[in-house]
Amino acid sequence: MAGHGSKRSEISAIPPRKINVEKFVQSRASELEALHSIVSDRLSNDFRSRRNKRRRTTAYDNQVAKKRYKKRRKLGVVVDKSNAVASEQNHERVPPRRVRRRLDLRKNSERGFSTSGEGMKRLRTHVWHAKRFTMTKLWGFHLPLGLHGRGRGSRALLKWYKHGALVHDASYYTAVQLEGPEDSLTSILRMVLEPPSSAQSEEITNAILSGFIYGTAMLHHVGAPVSQLIAPVTYMWRPYHLWNGENGGSDRNSYGCNELQSSELCSSHRQLWVWIHASAFSEGYDALKFACQKHMNESGILINCFSLEGQLAKLEVIGSKAFQLLQKILHPVYCDSKNSWQPKECVVEEADHSSELKNSSILENEENISSCSIFYLTVRDPRAMPETKMADVPVAAASTINYLPENEPGKDVTIQGNPEKNKELILLPCSKPERDSSLSDKRDLWDASCRVSLPVEENVLCLEKHHLRMDFVCLDNAKSGMLSTSTKVQGSRSSPIVLLKLNNGMDSFMGWSIIIPLCWVKVFWMAFISKGAHAIGLREKRWIACEVGLPFFPSDFPDCNAYLSSMASESAALNQKAEQVCPAVRPLKVPVPPPWNSVRVAVTKGCIAVQVASSSCAKDIIGCNSSSNSRCDNSDITSLRVDGNSFDGIIARTSSSLDDFLNEIHDDCSLLFPQAPNRKMRFLEFINDESKLVQLQNGITQMNCDRKLCFVRVLLHAYKKGVFEEGAIVCAPCLSDVSLLTSRSENNETGLQIPVSLVRSYFKEQSSGKWELQIPEDSAARESHRWPIGFVTTGFVRGSKKPVAEAFCEAVLLARLREEQWNEIPVKQRRKEIYVLVRNLRSSAYRLAMATIVLEQQEDDMEFV
Repeated sequence: MAGHGSKRSEISAIPPRKINVEKFVQSRASELEALHSIVSDRLSNDFRSRRNKRRRTTAYDNQVAKKRYKKRRKLGVVVDKSNAVASEQNHERVPPRRVRRRLDLRKNSERGFSTSGEGMKRLRTHVWHAKRFTMTKLWGFHLPLGLHGRGRGSRALLKWYKHGALVHDASYYTAVQLEGPEDSLTSILRMVLEPPSSAQSEEITNAILSGFIYGTAMLHHVGAPVSQLIAPVTYMWRPYHLWNGENGGSDRNSYGCNELQSSELCSSHRQLWVWIHASAFSEGYDALKFACQKHMNESGILINCFSLEGQLAKLEVIGSKAFQLLQKILHPVYCDSKNSWQPKECVVEEADHSSELKNSSILENEENISSCSIFYLTVRDPRAMPETKMADVPVAAASTINYLPENEPGKDVTIQGNPEKNKELILLPCSKPERDSSLSDKRDLWDASCRVSLPVEENVLCLEKHHLRMDFVCLDNAKSGMLSTSTKVQGSRSSPIVLLKLNNGMDSFMGWSIIIPLCWVKVFWMAFISKGAHAIGLREKRWIACEVGLPFFPSDFPDCNAYLSSMASESAALNQKAEQVCPAVRPLKVPVPPPWNSVRVAVTKGCIAVQVASSSCAKDIIGCNSSSNSRCDNSDITSLRVDGNSFDGIIARTSSSLDDFLNEIHDDCSLLFPQAPNRKMRFLEFINDESKLVQLQNGITQMNCDRKLCFVRVLLHAYKKGVFEEGAIVCAPCLSDVSLLTSRSENNETGLQIPVSLVRSYFKEQSSGKWELQIPEDSAARESHRWPIGFVTTGFVRGSKKPVAEAFCEAVLLARLREEQWNEIPVKQRRKEIYVLVRNLRSSAYRLAMATIVLEQQEDDMEFV
């Protein structure tokens, strides 16, 4: 009898399959009446809502329509309501713009961007950004400029970067795909890229050709000198092993073709992606097509070159927690017999099974992954992941979950074992993962003819989750027939992606890029945001680039046409904003872009600095030493007029290009030490040996004033105080300036300044809109005048603990400054940094700064953000 009683108690403990609401209410009638009496006593039997808690609305009274009608009557316009009603009945009523726009942006087509009435393209995340960000029209897109406000918030952004993760929608980058023989594609790259991949080591070249890592270079026109650059690009080859459907991350130790493939297959047909920024896409795409046409005319080999615009998207995840965020969201699709939570019906070939297991292992340890690595994965839909991690579920509970073969989404899921132990499992996987075609075909992103499946609709996933919850609590859903077993769910539950690790050349930039189909952007974007990532716009992305010391395109590439066009639009916006301000309080107008060609004055008329500088200067620090003073031009310095808007010169971004320039002007003895193999020990020799510097001075030849200008990127750090803004001018100091600003005496509280009148007349705008450099006529003003050697392209980031500004300065003038300063400094006090003066264009104060040449810290300056 006791045994029968225990069985009855276990049976009664199981909740019923159906619950009768009427019987439930009747059995709890006394409890409900008691609760009602308590509430009525507290409210004094007055259940009306309080007047101050009511929501006041005037939706019932259309005041706007009334005002419009009264205005029409006052103007004498008679409105016939009967005709208006008849016309509305005859013609279909068009939905309002708000509804039409929302429906248009909710669509998730396979490819292509939605466009506005003026032809501007919108990102797939446009609605999400438009509600939270200040939007701007750039490069044919509606792009998020930054968070709402006055452009501040950099302190919080740097904190998120150092202790969290940031995500940016970079879908405005477009890939150009080239198809043809490997030799032909390599020759085309040599025609338009600088430096080509062949200029690097053999190991890196083989890794790039094999598709294991990507390369970065500058894209320029065919047959044009390096000065006519277009934009920095990222190029990546299709791996050999993807031809057979193998995984890109399965074997990272072997370069070249697979042993199972013939060398003829590897070299007969290859594919290549070249990613170009939206601001320079048209120019870059035309240059690539012209190079392919030229190669076909010379060799007769056809090269296919077409754009992948509107097919692929690019998301960038950066920050110290970026890799942990990827581990939460990216779950490679694979089947493991040891994990019973995977469906037993999922059957994958042995080759794919082993490769997918290796795919999952790459997301375990970030330290073992080198920079510029490429991984090809097929990941599950992040919306279909369970809310509870599998590691949080007890092993006993996880082993009791079995998917039956006949189970379909919305059907019963049998849960075996003790129900008490399964209470911790709140939410099961959304549905049975099906056999996806992407498991056996990983060429969706590379083959333009292969169409990527759309993700499953959100309402379908929500309905499946609802059915699973109802089944788990043993309740029947009245609308269970909405998702029958005969209905086939449209869409895919997995997506192929390409995972790129960004180059951390400065040892501080932590980030990843994810290339996904355009139709999957919303899915992954919402997954990143819901997992704690902070979205950033173009302004915040530039702050991060400046914080880590990397150039930002196009702001830090003055030798590209994209820079000139962006500066022209920025100048027009500033002028329009200034016109709206009263002339009495209108800010000082400054040249945008900076007058780069004014640096040539420091080269052609540099010896004049001996006459206008203070008497404490022993000699000209710009380039005319005492032995060449006889060649100084003593003409009137007020007659100098140089157009400064054009960029007349080149930018050395590799050590080899800087060496070639120095050899070309016969100035290879200058105190510049790029990270080239033959110059690694020169800096230590010159900084520790006084005789080396004497030999250098004896071997210096007269500098050619008609030579072309060569700029190098430098990082500026304030010596004591000062904030360097974008567009600030970098000047050459005298020795007295350095001693004055570095001393601790009380006399240097005011520092070095120029007259306020000279601030407005330093650069003068012509009637044509161009700016020219003005030389002061007053002798007192000439003493404070310093010659420009470069300009700041990216200013300080507010809130940074170690603020740094990026500037471009003339290389030979920097070498002359270093020589001048080393002559007056003891050997033990010599530093690799060079003292320069920085003055904001709206300020009269010169600030002392230390300039670090980037090419002296690394072999090339090709990393960009």
